[in-house]
Amino acid sequence: MKKDLHVLTYNIHKGYCSGNRRFVLETMRERIAETGADIVFLQEIHGTAIKSNAQRRRFSYPDQPHFEYLADEAWPHFAYGRNAIYRKGDHGNAILSMYPFVSWENIDISIFPGSSRSILHGVMELPHKDTRLHTLCVHLGLLEQERREQLQALTDRINSHVPKDEPMIIAGDFNDWRRRAEQHIHQDLGLKELFVNMQGSHARTFPVWAPLLPVDRIYYRGLQPIACRRLSTGPWRDLSDHAALFGVFNL
Repeated sequence: MKKDLHVLTYNIHKGYCSGNRRFVLETMRERIAETGADIVFLQEIHGTAIKSNAQRRRFSYPDQPHFEYLADEAWPHFAYGRNAIYRKGDHGNAILSMYPFVSWENIDISIFPGSSRSILHGVMELPHKDTRLHTLCVHLGLLEQERREQLQALTDRINSHVPKDEPMIIAGDFNDWRRRAEQHIHQDLGLKELFVNMQGSHARTFPVWAPLLPVDRIYYRGLQPIACRRLSTGPWRDLSDHAALFGVFNL
């Protein structure tokens, strides 16, 4: 029986490479599957993407929602929450999982018109441990004012919906290059950040070809960290404009 929990968080840039020149969702699916992650946190992923027949042929767009396409046969359970809705589709956050969801909810934390953001909160059953795991996939705003309010909304959600004795992982794109999230995440909620705890600093994840900004994170509570790795070189460098983050926890 598997004892460790492998997780991945990745802003997939709507399936396009960093310069928007190529649609690379198929390759993303292959790379993500190769990590062997039990739970995958995804940001900027399409639910609906209306394309012409010519565009579908040219870019090999899948006919199904992109989170279902990425889940394929590797992750039997998934949840999707829309952030942005527009004339030809929508995109948002998704969680792919090897374990069944007990429940999930998408919480709107948008502050400004034209900047739609949400928290996707899924609760999973871990049968081999007879416990529930809370997973929260986030993508916060670009402006510090909205991030401050969104972090408070995240804090309120956790305090009201996550029992202190149940393990939790929060992962995603925090857009927090100034490292202001720690006051809410660490001090208020008692969470730790995986890379800070294991390597001494946040992983730099953007832009992927020369990572400078530490915007992507994996926070946790009630779990024992074992390993962490930034995926930004080799085949990962030609995919999204963000690096992916991979972590291993003991349950």
